Amino acid sequence: MSATRLPGTPRLLRALNDRAALELLLERGPLTRARLGELTGLSKVTASQLVERLEERGLVTRVGEQAGGRGPNAQLYAVRPGSAYVVGVDVDAERVVAACADITGAVIGRVEQSTKDTDDPVGVVHNAVVEAASSAGAELSSVRRIVLGTPGLVDPGTGDITFAFNLPRWHRGLLAALREDLHTPVVFENDVNLAAVAEAQSGAAQGVSDFVLVWVGAGVGLAIMLGGRLHHGSSGAAGEIGYLPVPGVPIPRDVSKRAKPAFQQLAGADAVRAVAAEHSFAAESAADAVRAAIAAGTAGGPMLDELARRLALGVASTCVVLDPPLVVLAGEVGQAGGAALAERVQHEVAAITLVRPRVVTTGLTEEPILRGALRTALDAVRDEVFGSTVG
Repeated sequence: MSATRLPGTPRLLRALNDRAALELLLERGPLTRARLGELTGLSKVTASQLVERLEERGLVTRVGEQAGGRGPNAQLYAVRPGSAYVVGVDVDAERVVAACADITGAVIGRVEQSTKDTDDPVGVVHNAVVEAASSAGAELSSVRRIVLGTPGLVDPGTGDITFAFNLPRWHRGLLAALREDLHTPVVFENDVNLAAVAEAQSGAAQGVSDFVLVWVGAGVGLAIMLGGRLHHGSSGAAGEIGYLPVPGVPIPRDVSKRAKPAFQQLAGADAVRAVAAEHSFAAESAADAVRAAIAAGTAGGPMLDELARRLALGVASTCVVLDPPLVVLAGEVGQAGGAALAERVQHEVAAITLVRPRVVTTGLTEEPILRGALRTALDAVRDEVFGSTVG
């Protein structure tokens, strides 16, 4: 036997049992002590001690009764929502949206503000976070984590923003300034990465550990999920698919001059509108143009075929390196294209490469970045709160 193997201690076993019970209460809803015992495999006595321990720590609360046979009704217990709160923030060049959720994941406060007329990113985020918490009836001191989704690069080492094409006022040092201002753990994450987190939780990638999400909107981005974990790369630039050097467009040689990168020129929203106009589907937005082409039936086929060919260059370049089983098309264009566009991209990728990933449209229709930010914050806070239940 290995000399390094340590037996489970009562303290460790209590912590594991507490965590398992809390997860069950989140997943299954209110449960009795007896039902918790059945689901965890614990005896009635041990399950009762567990519930009492979690009640004392303020993590569970009685929420009702369950009528049974003989004897008194059994008490129902649930995770106490106010034991911790998180805030997710979605920031872009025109607006900031912040939402506050309790530890159960219920969103109980939300605000939206313009970012057009301010040069103060700290003030913008501060106001949004404070108002989201206030609208939820939560003290800012009870908010355990704030996760901000932002376009651009996030340094994996420092957690700071290093480059945000659409947010020139966002810069290195902003993370420390926000943490000092809010006195709360603050985390930056790339917006497309957060959309992939949401997709894995409740969208088209549920149950899939390896997939890529291609975001097609004003910008073009990519999120890579491997083994159920986001892949960021050494500098945080993994997924900056807009910079793929693709044929048919000029390739800028100095990205610091804010020239549009090659694949962005070929498949971003401006390019989609241009392609649509060439096929007589002019519209104010790229998404509207795609929807118009789909509504036109066979008459819109050539426009969708051309868009699929363009998108396939980026998707194929990614898939021949990573060989994922699934590609999710998201963003305003990916969502608008639906199955009609996804099927064309899948066919085109299979025609020009040796890999044959399944290509589907996003399963989320509302605020995937914000949902991903909240999920990321909740996962971290639940680890902290539920993991500290050793009595």
